[in-house]
Amino acid sequence: MAGRINDEDVKAVRDAVPIDAVVSEYLQLRNAGGGNLKGLCPFHDEKSPSFHVSPSKGFYHCFGCQEGGDTLDFVMKVDHLSFSEAVERLAAQAGITLRYEEGGYGRASQQGERTRLVEAHKTAAEFYTEQLDSPEAEIGRRFLGERGFDQAAAQHFGVGYAPAGWDHLTRFLRGRGFTDKELILSGLSQDGRRGPIDRFRGRLMWPIRDITGEVVGFGARKLREDDNGPKYLNTPETPIYKKSHVLYGIDLAKKSIAKEGRAVVVEGYTDVMACHLSGVTTAIATSGTAFGEGHIKILRRLLMDNSRSEVVFTFDGDAAGQKAALRAFEDDQKFAARTSIAVSPGGMDPCELRLAKGDEAVRELIEGRSRLFEFALRSVVDQHDLDTAEGRSAALEAAAPIVAQIKDGSLQHEYAVRLAGLLGILDTQFVVRRVGQLARWKREGGRRGNAPQPPARPSTTPPTAAVGASGPALHLRSPAQLVERELLKLALQCPQLVSPAFDAYGADEFTAPPYAMVRRVIEAAGGTAAADGDYLPRVREAAPDDAVRKLITELTVESLRNPGGGEPDEAYAGEQLVAVRLAAARARVAELESAARRLDAQGAHEQSAAVWQELWVLQQYATALRERGAAAL
Repeated sequence: MAGRINDEDVKAVRDAVPIDAVVSEYLQLRNAGGGNLKGLCPFHDEKSPSFHVSPSKGFYHCFGCQEGGDTLDFVMKVDHLSFSEAVERLAAQAGITLRYEEGGYGRASQQGERTRLVEAHKTAAEFYTEQLDSPEAEIGRRFLGERGFDQAAAQHFGVGYAPAGWDHLTRFLRGRGFTDKELILSGLSQDGRRGPIDRFRGRLMWPIRDITGEVVGFGARKLREDDNGPKYLNTPETPIYKKSHVLYGIDLAKKSIAKEGRAVVVEGYTDVMACHLSGVTTAIATSGTAFGEGHIKILRRLLMDNSRSEVVFTFDGDAAGQKAALRAFEDDQKFAARTSIAVSPGGMDPCELRLAKGDEAVRELIEGRSRLFEFALRSVVDQHDLDTAEGRSAALEAAAPIVAQIKDGSLQHEYAVRLAGLLGILDTQFVVRRVGQLARWKREGGRRGNAPQPPARPSTTPPTAAVGASGPALHLRSPAQLVERELLKLALQCPQLVSPAFDAYGADEFTAPPYAMVRRVIEAAGGTAAADGDYLPRVREAAPDDAVRKLITELTVESLRNPGGGEPDEAYAGEQLVAVRLAAARARVAELESAARRLDAQGAHEQSAAVWQELWVLQQYATALRERGAAAL
């Protein structure tokens, strides 16, 4: 039974360690006026700071969840420590030697469990760093050197080496007074057939520290081919190590994160090292798990959850990296901070990038970041063929739910407009309405399988009539298709009036598939320029089936719509030629504008410039058609 800590020593510990110094290890504090400080409460989720600290009185209080107390209460609550463990931790920080009621000074047997486990990890970290200088660790030093890390870098991050034997560390810690039970509980050792053996053997070691700088676990990298274990082996879950609640490098990065209002999330230990050595001192990484809720809480307290702060995720540019980024996007709304993504060129991680191109390239990678929302949109949009109406529609239905997740209304509208640009949909309000509809459905608790259908565009479709028993429908009242029909009638009945201009028209200038087919059949029969006595029979014979043949016959015998009532002339024929060509030009202008806007939205400015130039030329041609008529053909 551990003795009770002397009351005078407890008071000495309280007085020696300022409460604001302790609290600021866990969250960012700002001036609250009247000599007090405030920050985001570590004990409950909140958007606005309600956690207040009074340095002069030595107390804290949260006006949101009503938690409060002194320095010891805070440490006990935030790290789940017993009273004795909290006193022992702060005493160690202040350099105070504790006395116990049963007599004597603090002994190993009288220290709390957490204190003992932390001490074991601290001792193990010292052991591993010493071993990195041993002859056996040459393979580890070579590994670091090949990745651009010298001895000073290894020392800065506390990198060490675990000997390849079965129980080097176990025997060392036993010699320092740690029991087998403590070694197993700490995760530093594991059960063997004849007692505890080292968990980490023949590996490069990275100490994983909590936000206060205490070593709570390790990450171990495989070095030898005969090591049958995983590439990276981490400390198992222990009373002091929860992988979902630790961020590698947070002890080194926390001050820079709070000062700059930015955190950079990378994927590995060497990436953290590369970033810090390149000047990106806000870099941190998860340890053997995906970025999740626990990690978010740590960063939110440091960033103060204001909209000016930022979290930047770095991922490889490959499919796995994109998948990881989209997983991170799912957590985006849990931040008030802006979230961005930096995708390294050529799929290189920050460590590889630094080695290949230097420190400046790593800094440029982070500075060249893009918003995570935009990355998520592009990742989805790029999976569709945006050159077709069907592809743009499918892309809209896939991407709109992403934009609908944005809680900030003005930001949601901005990204809806941007989505319209990415898709090349000129009707921006249609996209905005679709996003708004999905957002409302989500707010109202919509369930999967009951999602709202896309809003229908205002119907302007005229009545249709079938052509032949199996032929496609035609919009007989459509102005565009009426003029296409009239031009085809002229080409069949009075080919000399539209030749040779008609033969230069493509089938794609006829919007109705049946009319486009008739245009192809006329071309197959030699075109209007080859019209002679056998012209019409040749055209009918070239028809691929009875439905098209029937339509050709119908167009051949149907009266022309010449408003003068007399015989058609070149002027009337010219009007029809111009009308069809002008409609085709307008359609092409819309396609080019859509493509140019997509390229601009994607940042492909050189490509978009060429499209805008083509668009300008086509617009000039359309203007000439309107002003000069058939003379401009």
